[in-house]
Amino acid sequence: MRFSNVFYISAVAVVLSACGGNEGAEEQAYGTIDQLPEAQRGLLPDMVIAKPAQWGDRVPAVPEGYTITAIATDLKIPRQTLVLPNGDILVAEGRGGSAKALKPKDVIAGYIKSQGNTQVKSGNRLTLLRDADGDGTYEEQTVFAEDLNAPYGLALVDDNLYVANQDALVRFDYEEGQTQASGPPEKITDLPSAINHHWTKALTASEDGRFLYVGIGSNSNITERGMDAEVNRAEVWQIDAETGLHKPYATGLRNPTALAMQPGTDVLWAVVNERDELGPDLVPDYLTSVQEGGFYGWPYSYWGQNVDPRVKPENPEKVASAITPDYSLGSHVAALGVDFSTPAMGAEFADGVFVGEHGSWNRTNPVGYKVIFVPFSDGRPSGPPVDFVYDFRGEDGKTRGRPVGVTVDPRGALIVADDLANTIWRVTPAQ
Repeated sequence: MRFSNVFYISAVAVVLSACGGNEGAEEQAYGTIDQLPEAQRGLLPDMVIAKPAQWGDRVPAVPEGYTITAIATDLKIPRQTLVLPNGDILVAEGRGGSAKALKPKDVIAGYIKSQGNTQVKSGNRLTLLRDADGDGTYEEQTVFAEDLNAPYGLALVDDNLYVANQDALVRFDYEEGQTQASGPPEKITDLPSAINHHWTKALTASEDGRFLYVGIGSNSNITERGMDAEVNRAEVWQIDAETGLHKPYATGLRNPTALAMQPGTDVLWAVVNERDELGPDLVPDYLTSVQEGGFYGWPYSYWGQNVDPRVKPENPEKVASAITPDYSLGSHVAALGVDFSTPAMGAEFADGVFVGEHGSWNRTNPVGYKVIFVPFSDGRPSGPPVDFVYDFRGEDGKTRGRPVGVTVDPRGALIVADDLANTIWRVTPAQ
């Protein structure tokens, strides 16, 4: 493989950080890639899910000078979090999706994947955590809202709390300090929910609060259900917060699982999970700025203009317009969270983004299962990723947690949702 401006790391090399418990993994390419490896096709992909285990007296690893604490446990599948202006934390809990298996191999893969996930029942709710005295212990835990439909993305604009359920974007009235919603939510607009192969609906707001952005994943790996099932899918929508009117902001993003607005700008960023069944080293999941009107390849091509021959009919015109993403995260890491850092997180982690990686299921040597930090310079990714919260999958081959959403508390903390241990972790620098 040839690489230009690429940050190339093997699991046996230590680059700025520990290797995070993924010893023996194939080499992964990070950054900007000139040439990808050859595709590998087979009847079934390699599938390895580390067996779930309890944390006990263990905790995930963090860099020297940082402390990690479990601030909430026994939740019901925490996915994404939101730090409110007074320091309270909202947690979206739930599981969605209703897609049926298409082929026998899907049944097999689905069963294997399920063995690495929590067996807890979906919460379908928002939980509020409060640290009233500011000592780092969140002694108050209340159900803020319940009877939601697989809530995922969260955003606060003034006194409007927006929640992206798997079927609709809704709004609650919010008054600072309240611990429970004052009433049922108002629906802003329906979201595509038929089949819901990829059910998560990521959410963020523009800097001025006028627009909301929702990530909507595809209904298949590479159109196995037909293109009719993909109408309004694999897109980021721009929604007028007042009227609910919406349009596709960007297309061809197979599964945009988390969105974040770059502070002080109108630049939207996303992490995207790419397609499967082309081998352990294809296709890279990625972090990218999202251009209005941009097309990012799915389903016709990947990583720019690399044609996927499985998709018929081909569309050379669309392929020619495909945008190459900004930054490879490595193949099959399953990035599900992203947020921009602040100087309060410490000098080494002051400028960049944190990314929550849920972890692979279709590689002999698993990757992901950690939170990484991607450094930025002049508003762009500028170096190799640094392991920030890791050892969710231990050297013993067991998985004690799987990170999803990551949220930076501007006071100086990283909040991590762990949907296997059903725990919220808080990471802080030494004071």
